[in-house]
Amino acid sequence: MQDVPFWLWAVFAVTVVVALAVDLLAHREAHVIGFREAATWSAAWVGLACVFGAVVFLVLGTTPGVEYTTAWLLEKSLSVDNLFVFALIFSYFKVPRAYQHRVLFFGVVGALVFRGLFLAAGVAVVSRFTAVLFVFAAVLFYSTYKILTGQEDGFDPGRSVAVRLLRKFVPVRDEYAGMKFFVMEAGKRVATPLLAVVAAIEAADLVFAVDSVPAVLAVSDDAFIVYTSNAFAILGLRALYFLLAGLLDRFHYLGKGLALILSFIGVKLILQACHKMFSTSIPEIPSLVSLAVIVVVLAASVALSIRYPQPTPLDIPEGAAPAERDNSGAAPGLVGDQPPEPESRNADRSPPDD
Repeated sequence: MQDVPFWLWAVFAVTVVVALAVDLLAHREAHVIGFREAATWSAAWVGLACVFGAVVFLVLGTTPGVEYTTAWLLEKSLSVDNLFVFALIFSYFKVPRAYQHRVLFFGVVGALVFRGLFLAAGVAVVSRFTAVLFVFAAVLFYSTYKILTGQEDGFDPGRSVAVRLLRKFVPVRDEYAGMKFFVMEAGKRVATPLLAVVAAIEAADLVFAVDSVPAVLAVSDDAFIVYTSNAFAILGLRALYFLLAGLLDRFHYLGKGLALILSFIGVKLILQACHKMFSTSIPEIPSLVSLAVIVVVLAASVALSIRYPQPTPLDIPEGAAPAERDNSGAAPGLVGDQPPEPESRNADRSPPDD
């Protein structure tokens, strides 16, 4: 564990709060995020993460700096899979594109809170029970298996626990009301479908945390390193979604690359556990090697996707956004007992280019 000065924690907290405030003020009006705007914001978030990484290098040293960079890049690569689910959720609830940034903003705030809790618990458990690393490795190997066999495609936004609980305790109307989460009807406060979408986004992040938390704990068991790297990766997730919205399916080898990364991290966890529990002669994989593997695998996945594009086109009419095929403004299945079956995840992965 690093002896992190309090002022560095304070700098991190202030940076996150100010960045979120600037982002919220910049997008206080509902509008469609274009490619140029998304690229600008993506560059800003990446730059902010890199600047903070430089501070980590200068204050804490080379090893923590490499661990921060590795953990940030790992979380950034794993978050790409979240983008597919965001597209599915937006399509399922027919979220107008002008409202999508607001949904993701509150989804990110919730993710920062829940990831902090999960990572704190994970660090505490690992520091006391090294054998849990074998369990984390098993989780990553199982996630690899699900990715390679396509079983990760079974997420159903309308039947997630968070959405079901919301519909059970809070009345939800069918129609959107701009960017409002609640409106008054007949003297009663009722939720709009936008709140259900936020609940679905949060539920999806909890699912992805099952992979993300064990993976980042393989890089470092320091609470400061794992949380700050996760936070800066999550902060840039909204801009990354709008930047890659029309390109996600073109990187069809990325899923296999992520599976390879997860399996590599699983092996790293096993070696760490054996090194600590059985013999120090058992080698551990250095963080610098992990960083190199992640960079090479991601680059190779993107290059192969470009070099060998998919042979068959998606079954989505050109220029038609799944989230906008119904202009009624109503979200499906929020008041009725059973929401309709969503379209297949593969059919909803690509919101339209701007």
